Amino acid sequence: MDIGVPREIKNHEYRVGLVPDSVRALTAAGHTVTVETGAGAGIGFGDADYRAAGAKIAPDAGRTFGAAELVVKVKEPQLGECRRLTRDQVLFTYLHLAADRAQAEALMASGCTAIAYETVAAPDGSLPLLTPMSEVAGRMAVQVGAQYCTKAPGGRGVLLGGVPGVAPARVVVVGGGVSGSHAAEIAIGLHADVTVFDRSLPRLRWLDEHFGGRARILFSTPQAIEAALTGADLLIGAVLIPGASAPRVVSRAMLRAMGAGAVAVDIAIDQGGCFETSRPTSHAEPTYVEEGVIHYCVTNMPGAVPRTSTFALNNVTLPYVQQLAALGWREASARDPGLHAGLNIVAGRIVHPAVERALQ
Repeated sequence: MDIGVPREIKNHEYRVGLVPDSVRALTAAGHTVTVETGAGAGIGFGDADYRAAGAKIAPDAGRTFGAAELVVKVKEPQLGECRRLTRDQVLFTYLHLAADRAQAEALMASGCTAIAYETVAAPDGSLPLLTPMSEVAGRMAVQVGAQYCTKAPGGRGVLLGGVPGVAPARVVVVGGGVSGSHAAEIAIGLHADVTVFDRSLPRLRWLDEHFGGRARILFSTPQAIEAALTGADLLIGAVLIPGASAPRVVSRAMLRAMGAGAVAVDIAIDQGGCFETSRPTSHAEPTYVEEGVIHYCVTNMPGAVPRTSTFALNNVTLPYVQQLAALGWREASARDPGLHAGLNIVAGRIVHPAVERALQ
C-alpha cells in the first residue's frame, strides 16, 4: 500500500505521523511510504533519516497526499488538507469531529474514509490511541498550571507545593480518567493540596486505592465542585465521553468563585471543553482571562512536547497502520471491532453514533 505522511500545519504542531523506525517497519513489509519534506524536523528527524528508513521524500503536501492510499497524520486535517483528500483515500489521525462541524462537513465532501485515533477501542473498552496523549496532556496540565500560577503571567504568585509554614496551592481535577489521574499524580508529586472528582464509583475506588490518601477523592456533583473551587488556585478539566462533545460540568459561577488570578486548564477542549467559559486557544496565544481566571485551552497541548508525544503515539498507532496497510480498511475493521469503532466517516456519511449525535 502507498502511505503518505504530510507535515503537520496546525499552529505550533511539531509532531509527525510516523517516525523513521515506524517507516522502516512498513517498508520492510513491502509498503511504500512517502514523507513530506521537513515533516520530522520538529522532533529532530531530517529527510535523510526517512530516506535511510526506506521512505520517499515529497517536496510538498500536494504530492504527499496525491501519492497516498492511506494518509497518516497526528492532528485533525485543516480545511485545506481536507480538500486534498479523495474518495479512494483513508485518513488515519485524531479528528475530534464532535466539536468541529466544518471539518466534518469537509471530510464528508471529500468522500474519504476517516478513522479517528480517539475512538479506536480496545476489548476492555479503553481507548488505546487516545491514552498516550491523555497521559501527556494530564502531566502537562500541571506544568502549565504551575507556570501561570506565578505572578509574571498574571497569576496569584503561588508555588504549587508551598514551603514549610506556608500552605500549598489548592488544585482541583474534574475527571479522574487517564488525563485526570496523571494530572493528579504530578500535582501530588509537587506537594499540592489535590482534590479529584469523578462520577464512576469503580473509578473512584481505583483512585482512592491508587493515591492512598494523598488526595481527596470525591463523587462529582455541582454542589461539591462549587465548594471545592471556592478559593482554589488551579482547576484542571479532564472530562471525556468517547466521540461526543464534552459536558460543561463547570459553570461560569463556579469559575468566578475561584477568584482573580486563579488558573483553569481545560484538557477536554479538543471535544469542546468542559468549562462554560472555555474556548479554543493555540500555542501562539495560549491564554485569555474571563471572570478573573486565566484560561489555558490549547487544542493540541501535547504538541508542545512533540518528541515525547510522537514516540508515545507511534508506540500504539503502528500496529493499526500495519493492519490497515496489509488488509485495507474494510478487512482490517471487519476483523478488529476496536478498529471498526474508529470509523467516523465513510463515503460521505458520519458512521460513528456519538459523533452523529453531537453534530445533530
